[in-house]
Amino acid sequence: QVQLVEFGGGLVQAGGSLRLSCTASGNIHRINTMGWYRQTPGKQRELVAIIAGGGSTNYADSVKGRFTISRDNAKNTVYLQMNSLKPEDTAVYYCNVDAVSGWPPQGQSRWGQGTQVTVSS
Repeated sequence: QVQLVEFGGGLVQAGGSLRLSCTASGNIHRINTMGWYRQTPGKQRELVAIIAGGGSTNYADSVKGRFTISRDNAKNTVYLQMNSLKPEDTAVYYCNVDAVSGWPPQGQSRWGQGTQVTVSS
């Protein structure tokens, strides 16, 4: 089983910055795509940013130019640097990891526990 632990949420004023991290552990053979999603009450979870195993990235239009996703493959960790935060960025942020783990090796998609990001105006 792949387990994910997130860190880095909190309260910040508009225009401020936060950095989220998510570390995967377990009997991992390979991590493919890593991503960040967010959800607010009453709304569906939405993609924020995603990074493939080769390093290519994709962002939601609402965060382009403000957020940066990166990964450290040696640490099985994905980061989300969030700059110029806006009140509308307030949400619970979840990491998602697609990994091959266990024996026999199997593909798994796992979610982190979520971390609250609150941006005050």
